[in-house]
Amino acid sequence: MVDSIDHINIVVTDLEPMVRFYSDTLGLTVSKRVTISGEWIDQTVGLKNVKADVVYLDPPSGPRIELLRYVSPAGASPAGLGLSNTRGLRHIALRVDEIDAVVSRLREAGVRPLSDVQLVPDSQVTYADGVRKRLVYFRDPEGNLLELCEYRRTC
Repeated sequence: MVDSIDHINIVVTDLEPMVRFYSDTLGLTVSKRVTISGEWIDQTVGLKNVKADVVYLDPPSGPRIELLRYVSPAGASPAGLGLSNTRGLRHIALRVDEIDAVVSRLREAGVRPLSDVQLVPDSQVTYADGVRKRLVYFRDPEGNLLELCEYRRTC
């Protein structure tokens, strides 16, 4: 049925700071900027008089991230969005190599991770061939949760 994940959509309040964060800080490549409107998008999203600015950001592999700022109609900001236990889609996990170096660069850019890099205990989750997972959570400028994760044989 499903072949792959095509994209991840994040609705934002202030588009340009978010574009800078995802491109300059996280290293994704801006590949397209468009404004969408008209009956097709009204029908698709179930809203009326939609007008939105969209920026596509591509990682070296995997699904693209689309940042979308609705010009109209205005949207809501749900309470608890940045909390790990709020129901619904909660975070995007971004796979990296050299997680410690990436976290160091994020800290230099003013990003505050929720913790130090954590090693997933192999007493709870195991991976083939002795691979271990290390991860850390942080938030983008609008409070959306993100995870960096690294898989390697030795930690």
